Amino acid sequence: MNMAQANKKNRMTFGTYWEKFGTLSILLLILIGFSIASPTYFLTLNNIKQIGMQSTIYTVLAFGEFFAILLAGIDLSVGSVAAFCGAVCAKLLLANCPVWAAVVLGILIGVLMGIVNGTLINLLQLHPFVVTLGTNTIFRGIALVMCDGKPVFGLPQGFKAIALYVGGFPIPFLIVLVMAAILIWFTKYTVAARNMYALGGNKQSAWYSGINTRKYTLLAHTLSATFASMAGIIMTARVGAAEPTAGDGYETYAIAACIIGGTSFFGGKGKPFGVLLGGILIGTIFNGLSILNVSSFYQKIALGSLIIFALALEKVVSNISAKTEKK
Repeated sequence: MNMAQANKKNRMTFGTYWEKFGTLSILLLILIGFSIASPTYFLTLNNIKQIGMQSTIYTVLAFGEFFAILLAGIDLSVGSVAAFCGAVCAKLLLANCPVWAAVVLGILIGVLMGIVNGTLINLLQLHPFVVTLGTNTIFRGIALVMCDGKPVFGLPQGFKAIALYVGGFPIPFLIVLVMAAILIWFTKYTVAARNMYALGGNKQSAWYSGINTRKYTLLAHTLSATFASMAGIIMTARVGAAEPTAGDGYETYAIAACIIGGTSFFGGKGKPFGVLLGGILIGTIFNGLSILNVSSFYQKIALGSLIIFALALEKVVSNISAKTEKK
């Protein structure tokens, strides 16, 4: 390799900068903007803790959605899975089931729902959008029937403690950080993760390389529903009740956190750390707009605009990178 080639390889282009620091740059800009708009309330310690708490559900859902999108697919059922597993956990607790057992069984139900999604996608050979759109409605309907359309109250304090603070930090956000660390390790060092990246990048090439595409499609959707079940349990503990309509529309937030965090909607590209930043960014936006007394209707418009902006920016950055590499 000559000196010119070495300089070209080591040169920091806009594309490589954005891939590494794009989401962090957006987050910092938003933090600065809200700090200027609300200097008294926004950058206080209590509000930062609140942002961490608010970001938890979006981020945990996004961790699962990440695997579905990594395979160039999608999972529209994560909100319903969260509500269903939260309701199952609450029902078990009211039946005097120990807290740890109720939580484990709630997560196992999520695993089973993910297996259902992955199996249907493999058997029917339909796009995950179609399958999970259907199971989203089915899971929500079962949750409504199980709870008779009403919230489940009277949960034990030991379960609610999941959503308390320890050492001044919200426990749910500490759980998120542990999840992020595990996922970063998983995506960097395991064969399963490498195969999923390959499958998302080019399904046909992955198949010719001997990768079992059905196996990893099943794994991706199982992981998606598993994280959704954890989000549902945390959400139930935080609210102190299981609401069968909880998480309605939250798949949008999960998808947004992934896309804003740098996960490609076309598959094969993305990192859990970016998803973590994307979830925090969404929580920050909602928190900041609420402090500024912006209507929730306008908050949805802001989030939708941010999704389109992130997708458009990914396309622009890809084009700039392609032109730079040719030089």
